[in-house]
Amino acid sequence: MRKIPYFFTALLFCAITAKAAIEVRNFASAQQEQDYQSLTQELRCPQCQNNNIADSNATIAVDMREKVYELLSQGQSKQQVVDYMVQRYGNFVTYNPPLTPATMLLWAVPVCLVLFGGILVLRRKPKKQPQAKQSAVQINDENLTQAEQQRLQQLLKDKE
Repeated sequence: MRKIPYFFTALLFCAITAKAAIEVRNFASAQQEQDYQSLTQELRCPQCQNNNIADSNATIAVDMREKVYELLSQGQSKQQVVDYMVQRYGNFVTYNPPLTPATMLLWAVPVCLVLFGGILVLRRKPKKQPQAKQSAVQINDENLTQAEQQRLQQLLKDKE
């Protein structure tokens, strides 16, 4: 009875290794194979974000690897394959996108926001600190009526 969970665990590990597939490709030359390996390492998977298409098992990465192999088999150069992928999937598929107005904007906006925030912080007027009390009681006699002044004098005498 205790051996059944171990059996199913071993069976699970066998199933996982059976899922892993090895791609076998026949290349016309060693240079073509080397180009294929370098391109699959250089191109980014659109679905996996930061994985290259060599490491990704996403359907789109498998399709991209197949297309890279097909284009190289047709005799196209590495640059032509990269241009095809950029045309099809955008600049995101390369790890080093070209400098365009959009990429300059992506770099410039955060820098400008940080500078603008720094200027705002430096130009902000500090709040005035409350002044220490010079005496226990400060009186503005001009606004008090005669009765209030007499009452105030009486309170001050009683306090002493």
